[in-house]
Amino acid sequence: MYKKLRVSLVIPAYNEQKLIIPTLKGVPRYVDRVYVVDDRSKDSTPKLVVDYAKKDRRVRLIRHGKNMGVGQAIITGYRQSSKDGYDIAVVVGGDNQMDLADMPNFLEPFVKNEADYVKGNRWMWRSLESMPKHRLLGNSTLSFLTKIASGYWKIFDTQDGYTAVRKRVIDTVDWDKAWKGYGYVSDWLIRMNAYGFRVKDVPRRPIYLPGERQSQIGIGRYIFKVLPMITRGFFWRLKEKYIIRDFHPLVFFYTLGLITLPLGIIYGLWLLWYKNVFGVFTGTNAVLVALLVITGLQSLFFAMLFDMEASG
Repeated sequence: MYKKLRVSLVIPAYNEQKLIIPTLKGVPRYVDRVYVVDDRSKDSTPKLVVDYAKKDRRVRLIRHGKNMGVGQAIITGYRQSSKDGYDIAVVVGGDNQMDLADMPNFLEPFVKNEADYVKGNRWMWRSLESMPKHRLLGNSTLSFLTKIASGYWKIFDTQDGYTAVRKRVIDTVDWDKAWKGYGYVSDWLIRMNAYGFRVKDVPRRPIYLPGERQSQIGIGRYIFKVLPMITRGFFWRLKEKYIIRDFHPLVFFYTLGLITLPLGIIYGLWLLWYKNVFGVFTGTNAVLVALLVITGLQSLFFAMLFDMEASG
């Protein structure tokens, strides 16, 4: 128990036989329950966890009948934590690359009633020199896209999987419709905003063990894989939060901007082609292109500003 809060730790694990035990050995004493959710590992991860649980009765192994993705593994842990009545569920990976000594940073916002969902931010740490450069670029790109899609403009490092969540959030979100595979962090932030939950960034120390895998898919392929999901989530959030739950005029600005800006760009490109072929175009057409582009940009900026204010 941490300052009167019952705390569980959810550890999604897939083929983590090398690092799962070091991860479990680092669990602080104030954690009341540890759920290791094995996503149908092909190695000896489940056996190692079962053996370790004989020494630490807080540890419980939950096994998936088939590989369902890291997101689903966390959801399984969430639901079990809520069912067992724990106030806060913290999530770390099973690869021993998230410092459990940082956990008080994640729990204090709940003690002070400052947040409903807390996530790690490696950018807030004193140095990011240890982060591989390609991951730094990919993380920055995805964080910016997720800011737009989720409406949480004041957070960053959206791809960090070190998180903590309040039981009320677990019981509210429709997890059956949530993204289950890689990229779940972006989708879940979008859903948090639609429900009006408070999200807070806290610093956490980045750990990159030499010789260990940093990701199971390439960063470029990862971005293209999750981009359609982030785009769908953006429009779903606007509908859910600003039309169904409580109407907000920013919907008009987003709509106007998303129509006029692409239209202006396409029309401008057509004019350039027309000039190259026929050698001339009228000033009126050029003015129309400028008007469409300027209107589109201004509308989008106004919409983003309203979204930022509405999301706190």
